[in-house]
Amino acid sequence: MQDRLKSYELHLESAISRLHDEGRYRTFIDIERERGNFPNAVWLRSDGTQKPVTVWCGNDYLAMGQNPIVIDAMHEALDSAGAGSGGTRNISGTTRFHKNLEIELADLHAKESALLFTSAYIANDATLSTLPKLFPGLIIYSDELNHASMIEGIRRNGGAKRIFRHNDIDHLRELMSLDDAKSPKLIAFESIYSMDGDFAPIREICDLAEEFGALTYLDEVHAVGMYGARGAGCAEKEGLMHRIDIINGTLAKAYGTMGGYIAASARLCDAIRSYAPGFIFTTSLPPSIAAGAIASVSYLKTNPELRELHQTRVKILKFRLKGLGLPIIDHQSHIVPVIVGNPVHTQKLSDMLLSDFGIYVQPINYPTVPRGTERLRFTPSPVHGPKEIDHLVQAMDSLWSHCALNRAALSA
Repeated sequence: MQDRLKSYELHLESAISRLHDEGRYRTFIDIERERGNFPNAVWLRSDGTQKPVTVWCGNDYLAMGQNPIVIDAMHEALDSAGAGSGGTRNISGTTRFHKNLEIELADLHAKESALLFTSAYIANDATLSTLPKLFPGLIIYSDELNHASMIEGIRRNGGAKRIFRHNDIDHLRELMSLDDAKSPKLIAFESIYSMDGDFAPIREICDLAEEFGALTYLDEVHAVGMYGARGAGCAEKEGLMHRIDIINGTLAKAYGTMGGYIAASARLCDAIRSYAPGFIFTTSLPPSIAAGAIASVSYLKTNPELRELHQTRVKILKFRLKGLGLPIIDHQSHIVPVIVGNPVHTQKLSDMLLSDFGIYVQPINYPTVPRGTERLRFTPSPVHGPKEIDHLVQAMDSLWSHCALNRAALSA
């Protein structure tokens, strides 16, 4: 018995050792947030000691997870409905909170309907893996830098797929023109690609979709809440929501809670609800989380001030890092990647920022980004004020000099 298990353990040890050797082993930092004090938190170190830190890599882009309106809504739902949902959506797990959230999301994106999932990953995976069942012979054209959840859903669906070069409209056109004009088609892409922070050419992709009779599937995960007059994302900002057939979004980033969704026609949402195993067999979100998301989405529809302040903070940080000559990528989005280019060095910089300066930013290594483009990825929020920005800029300047790293700024 023990000999049998030992051989398996040796395989696991070897797999993990490879990650250590390549500088790609991921460590989890145990932090404790204090309500109302974000982005400041406490790092709970393995030796039992504590250290105050500032979180610079969170996805709670607008600090809505700290907003009293959201927290109060969650408390009220918890008191009225209890903790869990009690089941899948089909078996006792649909409450007024889930239904009202779907109505709120459909309104946000000007669609007939919306369908709520436990995460945007599941929403992408479940939807994209189910669509070929609904459209026999479907060909999916996928941007090469699409998120892992989109890649996995497309891979599992058993249908035809074509991968086009990132944001390359000419390549997409070439691929589409080679396929049977009568075949059903879908173009899957993201509005903001989170590792570089670049935007998709949404209008041009919509033009191609209309020319070739294809559906459009847009992942707005890093844009919902952040862009557009009501926070519906880049498609709203560009006046193109009516040209997008299926929108995927998250409640776990700018909205500060948890969950994902699609927004589309009532018939398409009904079909996904009825055919997708990832929806049918998953316990629904707790009512309290759904209630918090309702409050957050509703609030950001009518309060653009947070988005405006956020963009100001982002511009200030980029300006100051560029002033130091640091190699940042700037595509005019809220993502601030600073390229290091070596996994070991990236990890060491992250470790020194945390231990020496109380700045928490995770290293981003392969396979999340290509080898040679390893980076620190900063995500400022409206509550990262002048004090926090000053401290970060000074720390980066000091470490860049200490490590003798390249200061040639990158072009967008």
